[in-house]
Amino acid sequence: MVSVQHVSKVYKLYPRPVDRLLENLPFSTRARHSDFWALKDVSFPVERGEIVSIVGPNGSGKSTLLQIVAGILQPTSGRVRTEGRIAALLELGAGFNPEFTGRENVFLNGEIMGLSRQEMTRAFPKIAAFAEIGEFLDRPVKEYSTGMYVRLAFATAIHVDPEILIVDEALSVGDAIFASRCVRKFEELKARKVTTLFVSHDLGLVKRLSDRAVFLWNGRVEAMGLPRDVVNRYVGMVHETNGAGEAKEPAPLETSFRHGDGTSRITDLRLLDASEQAVTDIASGARIVIRLHARFHAASQEPIAGILIRNRLGMDVYGTNTRIEGVSLGKFATGDLLELDFAFDCRLARHEYTVTAAMQHADGASQDWLDDALSFRVAAAKEIAGVADMNAKIVFRRGA
Repeated sequence: MVSVQHVSKVYKLYPRPVDRLLENLPFSTRARHSDFWALKDVSFPVERGEIVSIVGPNGSGKSTLLQIVAGILQPTSGRVRTEGRIAALLELGAGFNPEFTGRENVFLNGEIMGLSRQEMTRAFPKIAAFAEIGEFLDRPVKEYSTGMYVRLAFATAIHVDPEILIVDEALSVGDAIFASRCVRKFEELKARKVTTLFVSHDLGLVKRLSDRAVFLWNGRVEAMGLPRDVVNRYVGMVHETNGAGEAKEPAPLETSFRHGDGTSRITDLRLLDASEQAVTDIASGARIVIRLHARFHAASQEPIAGILIRNRLGMDVYGTNTRIEGVSLGKFATGDLLELDFAFDCRLARHEYTVTAAMQHADGASQDWLDDALSFRVAAAKEIAGVADMNAKIVFRRGA
């Protein structure tokens, strides 16, 4: 269990190195620094066995927060309560001595965590098998590539029987096979009720693994809740910060988050079957149409209309837009209306899905973006793995 209670962290920034010395002289009468608040009154709990993701742009305080939870940094105010053994995989380079071999570093980390030599000896074969760096285990860590280092560090962290696991963007430098193995390990740790707090810029991974997500913005908690909703708000704020303003009129459609500058507004979004009847249930393989209506409140040249389908975990399943499909929409004047159909065969597996719709400027800036504005179910006679039915045909031959 982890409880972050009103945590703030301030750093003193000095224009010149000498100002730090001058400020601390006995006769100094004025401050020579400015305060930078990396974290401001951050509070949230993490229950036993829960996976909580921290998302936000660079500089929002994510790594600082993890270091405080891990006990590496002390907060300026507030406190963090933890119950259980903590294993932390933070910034690359932390925890391993570059002059020691991989094997020596593994045993050293185990001893730091409070494990006996015998316990580490029993755990080492699993660590070596997960890391898969072969003979490099007996080479100095300074000779490792970034990927090899992370493999060994992650393998060590998860095999010392932690009750709390803290991971800071460690999977971004691994290859696809290693990342997939790590995802399966996260799911295994969750089943074992290991509390996990991790930072990732892979928003699909956040939505797949997390029970909850926390969105940090300028050191403050901007949003907290279901990963899908938090990620949508994060992406929306990034779009707004990159040039789009607030929406100019209230949203008539239900949506988990909406953003855009209001140049155009999506007024209707419908899912239609082959006979153009509005439906919420679709048979896998059936032809469907997603129909979008939009009104322009300002002139726009070559706008882009797009859709994005997500599964019930909030992961992106399929998306396209008019630019990808090579369709030019031309010019629109104030007051013009747009009706646009996206027609395709629904080859999705039997699950629930949502549709996100967007109108954008030619440079990609958002005019109107509606997250999860429409939901539908796909029915199928057969159960398959994954999210897409590729309509496989099996042919076999028996040899003599």
